[in-house]
Amino acid sequence: MKTFKKTFQINAEAEDVYAALTNPVTIELWSGYPAIMEMVIGSEFSMWNGDITGRILEFTENKKIIQEWYFGEQDEVSQVSIYLIRDFGSTQVTVEHTNIPDNDFENIAEGWREYIMGAIQRFFNPNF
Repeated sequence: MKTFKKTFQINAEAEDVYAALTNPVTIELWSGYPAIMEMVIGSEFSMWNGDITGRILEFTENKKIIQEWYFGEQDEVSQVSIYLIRDFGSTQVTVEHTNIPDNDFENIAEGWREYIMGAIQRFFNPNF
């Protein structure tokens, strides 16, 4: 099992970044795929037509999101912790994803860099 951890700088307010990570309408705008997500502890979510599924473990609006991601029949919980910190009109987003199966690590790491956080960065900065 491996852990992915990286901090991203997003040129948007924390409230907008939080919405981009939790609001299904906003998720669909930057991802291009339908999303199911309700910020209720214990509720399940789905993104990218079910390619990513899990449940909400904990959250603090505009500051923190803790999720469990499902990897088939894996016994150990794969947990995603996302922390948002205001930074003079932009937001620092730290993503820590634990217990990623070794054979999935490269795809998951690329997914975070390019298809999730990279897509959110492009969503808020379309000219770059």
